[in-house]
Amino acid sequence: MKNSELTEVRCGDCPIRHRAVCARCDGDELALLESMKSYKQYDAGDVMMWRGEPLSHVASVVDGVASLSKTLEDGRTQMVGLLLPSDFIGRPGRTQIEFDVTATTDVTLCRFERKPFERLVIETPHVAQRLMELALDELDAARDWMLLLGRKTAREKIATFIDMLARRNITGAHGADITLEIPMTRDQIANYLGLTLETVSRQFNALKKEGVISFSGRKHIEVVDLGALRHATGDDADGGMLS
Repeated sequence: MKNSELTEVRCGDCPIRHRAVCARCDGDELALLESMKSYKQYDAGDVMMWRGEPLSHVASVVDGVASLSKTLEDGRTQMVGLLLPSDFIGRPGRTQIEFDVTATTDVTLCRFERKPFERLVIETPHVAQRLMELALDELDAARDWMLLLGRKTAREKIATFIDMLARRNITGAHGADITLEIPMTRDQIANYLGLTLETVSRQFNALKKEGVISFSGRKHIEVVDLGALRHATGDDADGGMLS
């Protein structure tokens, strides 16, 4: 299926309304964003943006998961990040994209033309403030990522990956098992975490055997023991309450 334009959802009804770049906007600011936005959908596997191509739009992920990757001159490709709902693509002031962006699942974007959005950022402090918060969150994630790749064991990497999804995509109630949709194949997870496919499968099965997680279908995991999962990440903190 080719990329398709979608019927727009009103900002007030948007599922990422309180987490995305518009989170701090008042009614008038939301109306302005509403007049600028357009929706676009990509099928799983579609390349949404190529590294180095002109950045005509910036966007928020409304639904689905996309990957960020870079390819070296010899053809080796490394996945360097994931984009989850409410994450922002593109940077005001930059004219090209710095990574290949690929739809891991079906993805819906809420897009804004770059130049009008840049003017909006200057004129709308609430949008500028939220962009700064998102950028700082991304910086924290990058530092955590350096720790994961450089120091963590295979078990800690898998536990951290599951915990990351749990923090962003909770569907279970507090105190209940947390059910997660895994948006990637195990081969993709291996690439993302710098592991082999066999190691990924072995660590998933070990966590299942220990009663930390259970599998519900091919693409769903239930976090049975959140405390044990957090302990398995190796982080020197309990991570606080899920929100």
